Amino acid sequence: MIRKLAALLLVAALAPAAASANAFQTFGPHLGFSTSPSQVVFGGQLQMGDVAPDIDFVPGLDIGLGDNETLISLNGDFHYRFVVQDMTWQPYAGAGIAVHFISWDNPGPGLDGSDTEAEGTLIGGADVPTKNGSRFFVEGKIGLGKGPDFKLMAGWHFKLH
Repeated sequence: MIRKLAALLLVAALAPAAASANAFQTFGPHLGFSTSPSQVVFGGQLQMGDVAPDIDFVPGLDIGLGDNETLISLNGDFHYRFVVQDMTWQPYAGAGIAVHFISWDNPGPGLDGSDTEAEGTLIGGADVPTKNGSRFFVEGKIGLGKGPDFKLMAGWHFKLH
């Protein structure tokens, strides 16, 4: 219970800083997989660039299906963009917080259940511009709690403005 309250307080503390920065510039879908639980993961994200120099705020929603569980995750991630000369791909690293809403199915009547967990995540990835002006990305996340141990996802960022 204390972890859940701490996670909510952290999100509440970070929200005003994110809201006072630039408006969201991009949005897009992503698709991938997770381990422990072994699931197909899909969802979407927004991106607010330059909340600090070279740092983006990227909130998102993931839905994981498989392994007799449904996992819905709300993510609040921060990405630090590395500037690399003469390279099309732009790498980034970061951290975030995730709140997971978990429901599971067990054989037999009355054995299904649900839970809510919060955890920190470590993030690494890279994105590249596409010909139409959007950006394609590949990202890995390591869970630091009771959520998925690892997620690997690919997706797109489309401009909002």
